[in-house]
Amino acid sequence: MKAFAELTEREILAVAIAGEEEDSRIYLAFAEDLAERYPDSAKVFTEMAEQEKGHRHLLLKLYEQRFGPNLPPIRRQDVKGFIRRRPIWLTRNLALDTIRKEAETMEFEAERFYAKAAEQTTDTGVRRLLSDLAEIEKGHEQLAAKLSETILTAGVRGEEDKTRRRMFVLQYVQPGLAGLMDGSVSTLAPLFAAAFATHQNWQTFLVGLAASIGAGISMGFAEALSDDGSMTGRGSPWLRGGICGLMTTVGGLGHTLPYLVPDSWANAFWIATAIAGFVVFIELWAIAYIRARYMDTPFLQAVFQIVLGGVIVLAVGILIGGA
Repeated sequence: MKAFAELTEREILAVAIAGEEEDSRIYLAFAEDLAERYPDSAKVFTEMAEQEKGHRHLLLKLYEQRFGPNLPPIRRQDVKGFIRRRPIWLTRNLALDTIRKEAETMEFEAERFYAKAAEQTTDTGVRRLLSDLAEIEKGHEQLAAKLSETILTAGVRGEEDKTRRRMFVLQYVQPGLAGLMDGSVSTLAPLFAAAFATHQNWQTFLVGLAASIGAGISMGFAEALSDDGSMTGRGSPWLRGGICGLMTTVGGLGHTLPYLVPDSWANAFWIATAIAGFVVFIELWAIAYIRARYMDTPFLQAVFQIVLGGVIVLAVGILIGGA
């Protein structure tokens, strides 16, 4: 995977051409999905798809003039910094609000890409076209406003969410949630395996502390290296990595700290284990709520994925430790 700064002008144009073609198809898929339920919104997406086709034609014409007919096989997923989006356009009967949010993200990313690409190119003609396309993408916000009006009329929502708020979620909530999920779930097995193998609180605490800090370091680096933020506007990779690593450590320490109960207490092990089990229950339900609240995941689905998964990992740790 290449960093955006490493792309040549030829590769920048190729990524732009592929991106416009993909976005056009996505908008047409949205239009087809909404045609019967929200015909006005479907027309908006059809119009947006036609505009993306026009952008692709301009980019392809310029590319052929500069570099010939052969496009290098590079797409957005081959470049660091683009938002990793779920292919929700493959799902039918999506909520209009969900589709609108996806369109806003796509528009924001396209605008940022063209602005950054224009800064990086040296050819005057290429720079002019990319700058013009950046301005055109800004104009798509007016089309998004039409979608918001449709949503208000349909009574689906009372207030429009802004794209910048969604970027805030991508910058802070998403890496923090990923870390919290990993820290809360991945440390369950080693912690409770150590607990039931030793029945010693202090040794269990040391295992949990090591697992939490180790997982935090690993997740922090993984998040920082996954996306340099140059295209997505997700901010500094090291800031996101720090947030992810910190929340991973916090997630693991939550059910590790109860094992600081002194071994000298009567029934110290069972007291610490009972507290840790209660903390795990709170952690898993909190994660499920955050996923449902910020990540557009149905609550019951989030509960099934997180709570059930956490219980299975917890049971594995107890079984191994008690073997």
